[in-house]
Amino acid sequence: MFVVRRLPIVGRVFRQHQNENIDSEANNVESAVDYVALPCSSTASNDTGKEKEPSSSSNDAITTEKEKEHEVMSTAPSGGSETGGTTFLLPVDGENKAAIFRPYSFRGIHMAAFHASWLSFFASFLSTFAPAALLPLIREDLDLDDKDIGNAGVASVCGAIFARILMGSVCDMFGPRFGHAALMMLTAPAVLGMALISGPIGFIVTRFLVGFSLATFVACQFWSSVMFNVRIVGAANAAGAGFGSSGGGITLLVMPLLNSLMEKFFLPFTAWRMTLLVPGLLHIIIGTLILSGTQDLPDGNYSELKKKGHIPTQGRMSFFVALKNYRTWLLAAVYGFSFGCELTMNNVLTSYYFDNFGVPLKQAGMLAFLYGFMNCFARPVAGVASDSLAKYYGIRGRLWILWSLHTFGAMMCILIGFLHKSLVATIVTVVLMAISVEASEAAAFAVVPFVSKRALGVVAGIVGAGGNTGATIIQAVFFNGSIPIPTALTYTGVSVFFVTLFIPFLYFPMWGGMCQAPREGATEEEYYLAEFTHEEIGRGMARLSMKFAVESRSQRGTKRVRTARRSVKDSQRSGLGSPLLGV
Repeated sequence: MFVVRRLPIVGRVFRQHQNENIDSEANNVESAVDYVALPCSSTASNDTGKEKEPSSSSNDAITTEKEKEHEVMSTAPSGGSETGGTTFLLPVDGENKAAIFRPYSFRGIHMAAFHASWLSFFASFLSTFAPAALLPLIREDLDLDDKDIGNAGVASVCGAIFARILMGSVCDMFGPRFGHAALMMLTAPAVLGMALISGPIGFIVTRFLVGFSLATFVACQFWSSVMFNVRIVGAANAAGAGFGSSGGGITLLVMPLLNSLMEKFFLPFTAWRMTLLVPGLLHIIIGTLILSGTQDLPDGNYSELKKKGHIPTQGRMSFFVALKNYRTWLLAAVYGFSFGCELTMNNVLTSYYFDNFGVPLKQAGMLAFLYGFMNCFARPVAGVASDSLAKYYGIRGRLWILWSLHTFGAMMCILIGFLHKSLVATIVTVVLMAISVEASEAAAFAVVPFVSKRALGVVAGIVGAGGNTGATIIQAVFFNGSIPIPTALTYTGVSVFFVTLFIPFLYFPMWGGMCQAPREGATEEEYYLAEFTHEEIGRGMARLSMKFAVESRSQRGTKRVRTARRSVKDSQRSGLGSPLLGV
C-alpha cells in the first residue's frame, strides 16, 4: 500500500492522470505546442500547408511524466525507498535522488548531505567576515588606513575566484564530500592565524587565504544537485545556500557580542584575537564531521563507485564543455553582480552604520546582521517560487523570476545611495535590497543544474566564481576609498541593473527563453548528448546524462500540455478532429 499523503503534489497529479480519459491522440500534441504564453512570447514560425508527423520524443514526454509519477509512488512505501539493496528514508526517483525535500529532518543520506553542506558554507562565511564585524577594533590596533581596509576587503573575496573554479573540477572528479572537508581543513590554519597578525600586510594576506573557504558554496550547490530531483532542486539549492549565506549576517551580529564576552577575561586588543579563534575551531570540527558522517551520492562515495565502474571518468573534456557553453558565462555575470553585491555589503555595512550614522559597534553589527540574515528567508522562498513556476511555465518561469528579482534589487541599491541622511529609510531599503538580491542568487542557481549535466561541477564553479569576481570588481572600482560610500552604493546599483540585461539572452533550444519560443523538434536528449563524442557515447559515458534528460523534461512546463489536451478534447467533441494535428 502506497502512502500518497507523503507526496501531496505527486498524489494530486497522479490522481488527476487517473481521472483523465484522454484519447491517445492527445499524447501527440506536445510537438505541436511551441511555447508557454508569457510576456514577450512569439510563436515559432511553422511552414504552412504542410502536415508534420508527431515527434516520437515528444510522444514519450507525456507518457514519461505519467510513468514517472508511478515510479515515484511505487518507490515510496511507508515514506521510504529501497533500491539495489540500499534503503532510503525519502522517496527517490530513477537516479536515487530524493523526490521530496525535508529541511527539518537530519536523518538519511540525502538530508545528512544537505545539512553538512550548508554548515560548511556557513562556517566559511563566519571566518571570512569575522574581521569585518570587528573592524573598528582591528583598525585601531593594527593602525589600518582606508586603503588597507579596502585592499583587505578585495583580498577576502578575490581569493575564492580561482578556488571556486577549481572546486567545480574537484567535485566532478572526487566528489563534494572531499571538496568540503579539504577546504575546511586547509583553511583552518589561516583562520587561526588571524589571531597572530601584527600589521596591515598580515591582515590582508590572512583575509586573502581565509577567503578561499568561500569555495564551499560550489560544493554545497553541487551536492544538492546530485541528491535531489530536478523538480525540487531549486528549493534544495536555495535552502542550502540561504542557510549558509546567513552566516554573513549572523557573523556581524555574533562576533561583536562574543568579543564583549572575551573582554571580560582579556585586554581589549587581545580579546578580538581570542574571538577570531572560534571560527578556526569550527572549521576543524565541521571538516571532521563531513568525512565521518556523509557520502557523496545516494549510491555511495565517488571513490567506491568509480572502482565499480558505476561513475564514468569524464576527464578534461567536462571542463571544456563548460567553457564552450555561453550560458555558463551569462549566469556567471548575472550571479557576479548579485552575490558580489552581497559580499560587498557584508564588508562595508558595519563600518557604514558606524561612520556615517554614528551607531555604536554592537548596534551597528545588529543592523548589518539583517542584510545577511535575510538569506534564511529570501533564498528558500525564491527556490520554491522558481520550482513552482517551472512546474507550469517550464524553464521560462525560472528566467522571468530571476530577471524580476535582479532588477528590483538593483533599484533598491541605487536608492540606498540617496538615503544617506536617514538611518530608518536606509535600514528599510537595505532589507528590501537584501531580500531581492539574495532571492535572485537562488533563482540563478535554480537554472545552473540544467546548463550541463556532464560538466555540472565546472559550471557551478565558474558561476560561483563569478560572484567573487563581481565582488572584487565592485570593491576595487567603487569602494577603494576614493568615492564616498553613498555614491559607491548608487554606482553599484547601476552596474547590477546593467548586468540584468543579459538574462533575456539565456536560451535553451528545447525549452525556450524569456522572450523566445523553443526550437521546433529540439529535445532534452539531443541537448545533453551534444556534450559527448560518438566514441564516448559508445563507451557508455552518456548514461547518466540520458537519465537526467528524462527527468529534466519537467522543465517544459505542464501548462502548454494541458492547453493542447483541452484543445484536442474540444475538437473531438465538436467532431472536427484535431486542428493541431491536421486531423
